[in-house]
Amino acid sequence: MIKDEKHHTYTSKKNMPANTVEDLKHLEFLAVNSKEIIEKQVDSYRQQHTYAGTIIGATALFIPFFLGGFDGTARVVQYISIVPIAFFILAILLMLSIFRTKPLDQAFNVSKYKALMEKSYKEILLFEIDANVHSYMVNKTVTEKGNKRYSKGISLTIVALVSSILLILVNKFVPINKAPTKVQVVDVKKWGSDSPVNYIYPVPATWLMREPGN
Repeated sequence: MIKDEKHHTYTSKKNMPANTVEDLKHLEFLAVNSKEIIEKQVDSYRQQHTYAGTIIGATALFIPFFLGGFDGTARVVQYISIVPIAFFILAILLMLSIFRTKPLDQAFNVSKYKALMEKSYKEILLFEIDANVHSYMVNKTVTEKGNKRYSKGISLTIVALVSSILLILVNKFVPINKAPTKVQVVDVKKWGSDSPVNYIYPVPATWLMREPGN
């Protein structure tokens, strides 16, 4: 239905002249297309959050497994293993920062419906197109920051994962002088008669003179 501002009447699109309907088709196309772009933008943003959460969980599970493979190894290898751990931690922090970004703008606001009821069909289409364009530009700033952090986090995760796997393989297949385990040996014979095991403690005579029950 199209509102006639001059006569305050509504006319069906079927009863309108062909040239008038044709003039609004390009606006309808832009309104629908811009709305679809916003929806794809929001879906991509949410999917990125899902991937970031998955990477955080997988990294948190891998770090203890990685550290457990270097018990009793050479100190040089243990010191080198700090590098991939630092990369993992930085990647987790970058992924967590993605969740701190503000939510994306959903373009057409429901609160504007009442005001738009008094507008013509063409004005509503123009308003929707303008709202979608504005939302896209605002969301673009947020998504670009999130994409940069996500890309850096992925790069750090890949570098840390490859380096940690190489360290595990080197530690397993390449012979490395491991740090000796300290074992303290106690010689009981050196204690002599002063050993607490061989020492007999004196018992007071009064204890022996007591009758049972006293």
